Amino acid sequence: MKKLVVAWVVTALAATGAAVAVLGLLGNGLTGTDSHVLDRDDVRAALATATTRAAATASAAPSPSSQGKLIRSAGGTVIASCDAGGLVTLRSWSPAQDYSVDEVESGPAREAKVEFEPDEGEELELKITCVGGAPVSRIGG
Repeated sequence: MKKLVVAWVVTALAATGAAVAVLGLLGNGLTGTDSHVLDRDDVRAALATATTRAAATASAAPSPSSQGKLIRSAGGTVIASCDAGGLVTLRSWSPAQDYSVDEVESGPAREAKVEFEPDEGEELELKITCVGGAPVSRIGG
């Protein structure tokens, strides 16, 4: 009986060791995939880099005014369009990560605006007007 228990323990230990070795070779370990966990600063840096790359590769040509023009800023994005009378209308707006929308004057008007407020720091006011039938933005104070 004692030999049977010893044989069972040895077999169980061998099976456990083999399973651990196989998981290690597969790169998963016992707790799942090996990965690097990003802290808050790493995530912000990665997002800033991705946003910069996306802005650099985006087409510079404006969309037809009736469809609206996508306007990007550090605080968020806006889609604006101009009508035949030179009035601008904000069709949609979306804050960037860590920003919220504080105030919106969507038009139609000679000037429309949206204020993006960050979790920390100064708010960003985006003012949009129509120039030559196309929406043009500037950062307001």
